[in-house]
Amino acid sequence: MGAGGPAAGPADRRRVRAIHRRLLRRYGELEPPRRTDPLEELVFTVLSQNTSDANSSRAYASLRERFPTWEALAAARPEQVAEAIRVGGLARIKAPRILRILGEIRRREGRLDLSWMRRAPDEEVRAYLSSLPGVGPKTVAVVLAFSLGRPAIPVDTHVHRVARRLGLVPPRASAEAAHRILEDLVPPELRVPLHVGLIRLGREVCASRRPRCEICPLADLCPTAPARGPSSASG
Repeated sequence: MGAGGPAAGPADRRRVRAIHRRLLRRYGELEPPRRTDPLEELVFTVLSQNTSDANSSRAYASLRERFPTWEALAAARPEQVAEAIRVGGLARIKAPRILRILGEIRRREGRLDLSWMRRAPDEEVRAYLSSLPGVGPKTVAVVLAFSLGRPAIPVDTHVHRVARRLGLVPPRASAEAAHRILEDLVPPELRVPLHVGLIRLGREVCASRRPRCEICPLADLCPTAPARGPSSASG
C-alpha cells in the first residue's frame, strides 16, 4: 500500500474498485461541488477545517460579503477577519492563517492570483501549496481535486476513519500517511469519486462512535464489521 504499508497489488485495486461500485450504487453519481478559482478553494478549505459544511459555507459567504476582493481581505486586521468568519468556528486561529497565506502569495506572485495553477503540472502545484504557511496535505488535495479537476483524494476525518476500518490504510496511519497510501492504492480516475463516497458513508453510516454496520453497503468487504455472510470482492 505504499508508505506505511505493503505495496498495493492487483487484489487491493480490485477491492478498491468493488468499494467504488458499491458506493456508486448506494449514492449515485459521486461528484463534488466545484469552485473554479484555486485561491477561492484554498481559502474555503481553511475555513472548512474542524467545522461542518454548512458553517464553513456561511463563514465564506460572510467573509466575501465583508471583503469583496482579495486585496481588501489581505489588508484587513486579524480581528476584522475573525469577526467576519466567526460562524465557522476557530475564527481566531483561522483568521491569521488566511492572512499569512494571502501575504505569502502576494509576496511571491506580486498579486493575489493562483490562476497559473490551471496550466501547471500536479507536482508543481503540490510543492507550491505545501510550502504555504499552515497548508497541509488535505488542503493541497482539495485544491487539486475540486478546483483544478486533478486526480487527488483528500483525506478528511471521515475518509481517514472509514479507510482505516476498511483496511485500506493501517490502523495507526496518520492522515498524512493515509494521503500517500491512498494515492498509491486508488486508481487516478477513482480518487475524487471515492473521496466523495467515503465522506457520505462516514457521515451517514460509518459514524465515529456507533457505526451502522447492519445497513452498510460495504459490510462484507470490511474486516472490522460484524460477520454478515460470505465476502464478495466482486462488488
